[in-house]
Amino acid sequence: MSDDVAAAGDVTLKLSDFWSAAEEEWIVSLIDQFETKYPNVTIERTREDWGQLTSTLNLQMQDAGGPDIATANNGWSSLGTLAKGNLVLNLDAYAELYGWNETVPTTIARQNKFTTDFKTIGEGSWFGTPQARASLIGVYYNADLLDQLGIDVPETLDELETAAAAVKAAGEVPFSYSGLDGNTAALLGLQAIYGTEGDINDFVYGDPDVTAADTGLTDAATTLQEWSTKGWLTPNFEGIDYQTSLADYLDGKGVFRFDYTGSLGLSGDQLNQFGYIQLPQAAGDTTVGVGAAPGAMVISAKYEHPDVAAAFLDFLMSEEASQTAADLGLVPALHEVETPDVRSQQGEAAATATLDADDGYVPYFDWASPTMLDVLSQNTQLLLAGRTTPADFSTAVDADRDAFLAG
Repeated sequence: MSDDVAAAGDVTLKLSDFWSAAEEEWIVSLIDQFETKYPNVTIERTREDWGQLTSTLNLQMQDAGGPDIATANNGWSSLGTLAKGNLVLNLDAYAELYGWNETVPTTIARQNKFTTDFKTIGEGSWFGTPQARASLIGVYYNADLLDQLGIDVPETLDELETAAAAVKAAGEVPFSYSGLDGNTAALLGLQAIYGTEGDINDFVYGDPDVTAADTGLTDAATTLQEWSTKGWLTPNFEGIDYQTSLADYLDGKGVFRFDYTGSLGLSGDQLNQFGYIQLPQAAGDTTVGVGAAPGAMVISAKYEHPDVAAAFLDFLMSEEASQTAADLGLVPALHEVETPDVRSQQGEAAATATLDADDGYVPYFDWASPTMLDVLSQNTQLLLAGRTTPADFSTAVDADRDAFLAG
């Protein structure tokens, strides 16, 4: 094992990923930078559809002509299956060589780990690595509308609710929301404000002693239901799909919106019209947020130059990779870098800096079981229709996760 890439001789590295648009520009730039740094390395990249790559990666990794490095989905359905099938390398030795155990926040690192008996996710050995950029769930706000209404940007949940009441009183829509497709962004964003980093991580990673209520889910459901009852969500949201509500929000219909970073597709003047906040915990002075790298990088177990592949994975976590992300309008992570002086990106970069410092990342809650996303979406719709209670919502989530753990 060595980090001396130049000494490896001429090497060709085949990479498969699913990134397009700005994300594609990011990986192409990083490939160019790495090949410039190491002229003996040629990286042949293939972009695949997300669904195609995740559904066929197990087969591709067994094919002699398959990728040497690829982006897998975190969780049991993709990364866990690859690791259990011995199709990807255990990266512990490289984690030691490059210091990943010290430089990657624990809450991000465990998203790429499994025990070597493959009974537990979230601890044990490295089988994938993140990148120096992140996808978060937080609150976007329309700065122009807040300014017109004379309302300050909220910095806490209490301030957000005070602002929402004032927005409603002024005849505007406090929260942009879609209900037709069971949007869970607001629910999970609120859960991260109520639940602790430890409980949410432990639930998702299979600790049977932690219940959904322990993770703040009941509190989050209660708050979301109250907001709906107060008329703070988009009128008639039940019949509005995600894309329509997003287009309406960008057109000025709604002041706040829980969403995934990058989903708004902001450009031009919009970069200063909209801002982003990662609210701190309702209790305590730390910040917890749903966040992960956009995919787990894996190395094929059959690749004959794993040292070079590991060096490239390390490069994707470097400060150069983080700066390139910021320059392309993506959300940088793992390093503090210069971010363009626009409102939305400054807010997003501040969020990752805070979560890095607080080690406050929590995984996407649907990783807890293969069917959890459906359970969350369906029960969110039932909750807002008044056909289930916050407590029963959590009970349904526990039942789904526990059934999966029981095998």
